[in-house]
Amino acid sequence: MVGGTGDSPSPGDGPVIEERLRAGTNGALTRIAALIARTGATPNTLTLLGFFGMAAAGALCAGGSFFAAGIAVAASCIFDALDGALARVTGAVSVFGAFFDSFLDRYAEAAVYAGLLVHYAGAGTAWGVEAAFAAAIGSLMVSYARARAEGLGVACRAGLFARPERIAVIIIGLVTGLVLPALVILAVATNVTAIRRLFCVRGATLSPSRPPRSP
Repeated sequence: MVGGTGDSPSPGDGPVIEERLRAGTNGALTRIAALIARTGATPNTLTLLGFFGMAAAGALCAGGSFFAAGIAVAASCIFDALDGALARVTGAVSVFGAFFDSFLDRYAEAAVYAGLLVHYAGAGTAWGVEAAFAAAIGSLMVSYARARAEGLGVACRAGLFARPERIAVIIIGLVTGLVLPALVILAVATNVTAIRRLFCVRGATLSPSRPPRSP
C-alpha cells in the first residue's frame, strides 16, 4: 500500500526513502510477486491483508502489547510492498486498485493511532493521548495535502515524513518500547511536513511577480 502517483520529486523536494526502497527491492519484489501470482491471489487481496494486519496492530496497541503490534505492522508492510508488484506482474494495474490502496492506507494508519490513543486514555496518560491524536491528525494532513495538491495539478512531495518514514518510526517505537517518544516525534514532524506542503503549494500557485517597469 505504499503506492504513489508516479510523479518524480523535484530536487530536494520530498522524501527519498520510498524511492530508494523501490529501487533497491524492485527486482526481489517482482520475483516474489511472480510466485504469488501462481496462487491466484489478486493485488486487492494483498491490500486487504495489509489492512487487516494494521487493524490487528491497532487492537494490540490498545491492549498494551506494543512489541507484538510492531511485528504486526512490519508484517503488514510486506503485503503493502507486494500488492503493487503483483498488479504489475499480472497486468492488473488499475485506477481503482491504486485508489483502493491509498483509501485503506489512511484507515490502516489511523487504526494504529486509535489503538495507542485508547491505551493511553485507559492508562490516564494525558500527554500520550494528545501525542497520539496530534500524530494522527498530522499524518492524515500530510497525505491529504499531497492528494489535494495533485488533484489541482500541483506536484507536492515536500517534507520528510511521508508514509514510509512514519511507518518506520512507528515500528521502531513499538518494538523498542519507546512508544511515547516515537509519538512525540510523529506529532511534531508530521505537522511540520503538512505545513511545509502548504507553503510548497502556495509557492507553486502564486502568480509570478510583475517585472519592474522601465524608467
